Amino acid sequence: MKRREFVRSSALGSLALWAGRLPGAALGQTSGRAATRKILIAGGNYNTAFVRYMAELTGKARPKLLFLPTASADRADGIIAWYKSCAPLNVEPLVQESFIESLTQTRGWDEVLLSVDGIVASGGNTLNQQAIWKAQGIDLVLRQAWDRGIVLGGASAGSLCWFEEGTTDSRPKELTTVQGLGFIKGSHCPHYDKESGRRPLYHKLIGSGAMKPGYACDNDAGIYFEDNTVKRVVSTRAEAKVYYVSRAGADVVEKVLEPERIS
Repeated sequence: MKRREFVRSSALGSLALWAGRLPGAALGQTSGRAATRKILIAGGNYNTAFVRYMAELTGKARPKLLFLPTASADRADGIIAWYKSCAPLNVEPLVQESFIESLTQTRGWDEVLLSVDGIVASGGNTLNQQAIWKAQGIDLVLRQAWDRGIVLGGASAGSLCWFEEGTTDSRPKELTTVQGLGFIKGSHCPHYDKESGRRPLYHKLIGSGAMKPGYACDNDAGIYFEDNTVKRVVSTRAEAKVYYVSRAGADVVEKVLEPERIS
């Protein structure tokens, strides 16, 4: 090898070695091509089948999947249900509570959330979830996770949170609207077939122009997005459907997106 080629090869090798020691590399940053941004939602019942699909989307043999139960106020029964859903799968299940104190929570949100392969947000109160995430800065870290290709997902509040807006039962007396993180553009309505007030309110809001068009999911049905593109529609129950709801003139149009069964 000529001297000039040897020097150039050695320099490139040293740069590669030092790049691997940078803080960003330790948190999963990569240079060059941007990561594919992935979100897998369901209208309700994010069960073992959905967790299995999320695990596949990570591309890892034994992915680290983290449950973020903020919307359910870190309830113990939800956390136990998470571990039960993961038990049949070759995954490493983790939980990050949001009601914490610094004596026992010794790692930052970024150190936790950017060190896993997938994050599942719980169901519960979306309004409270969003307020806590923003107060703690978790919303900003979740954006980093999405940008880095960490698979995000969840059902109910755990699906609604990723959209710009949607229908919610987070307030007293009646269904209302809530703002989400806005990773997925447009609106969302979970529990489309299981809560009688959801469909008429969603139609009313979209028909009046008060809410952007968007996706409604029955319980047990969901959508896999890459960036803002629907890549696959899935369900774990034959009757469960997904819909794209929009406005055409004075009419509300409900287009059925037929799902594939997953198990």
